[in-house]
Amino acid sequence: MIKRSNFRGCYQGDTETLAQALLLDASVVEQKAAAEECLTVALYRHESMVFLYMEALCETLTPEALFPHLTALLSLWPGKADADPAKLLKPRAWVYMYPIYHHDVPETKEQWAREGKKKRRGRIAILKEDKLFSYVYYHKALVEEGLLEGDRYQFISLHENILFSYFEEPKQFTHIKKECKEESSVIWDWLAVNPESHFDHDLSGEENFLLIEEIYGYNSAETEKKGGQKNV
Repeated sequence: MIKRSNFRGCYQGDTETLAQALLLDASVVEQKAAAEECLTVALYRHESMVFLYMEALCETLTPEALFPHLTALLSLWPGKADADPAKLLKPRAWVYMYPIYHHDVPETKEQWAREGKKKRRGRIAILKEDKLFSYVYYHKALVEEGLLEGDRYQFISLHENILFSYFEEPKQFTHIKKECKEESSVIWDWLAVNPESHFDHDLSGEENFLLIEEIYGYNSAETEKKGGQKNV
């Protein structure tokens, strides 16, 4: 089983300290991959925001286990309220981003293998607060329909009103219901509500999403692996 997840963190330190932490964590990621606990791992940064994309083969794998040195540098987020209101909130370094959109579902390592050399990409967008639920509604509907083609590795998640989108280039186009030849009808519903109106363009200018810097990337199938210090 391959479990894909996105997480968000907050780093407010300097670039040199970040590079040193990623250099140490690179060996940890490689060890986890050698133990068949993960496949692809990628980190992206925009200002103080850090985003993690991970493909886990082990259900208990966490961002803290992959990046212990980076985790120690992140600011803590307030935790979720416990069932007992008398208990304190539990702060954490990484917050889980809720997945809302994808074009394919990984089943096995063989089925999920990349074809040729891939470029990992990360991008972010800010949703207008009054349009947040509209965006989620239509994208969940597109996933449930399963007919819209896109990059098989694309994976969009949400935290607060921040979207993080992971994808790879060159894109490998597919859709969830591969055997079905029908075209999507939900996409016309989405286009009818003016997609552009959902985005706060102060972040990305004319574009809806802003491409952001990859600071670490690893894929277990690649012969050439990039260390964190090269990408900071």
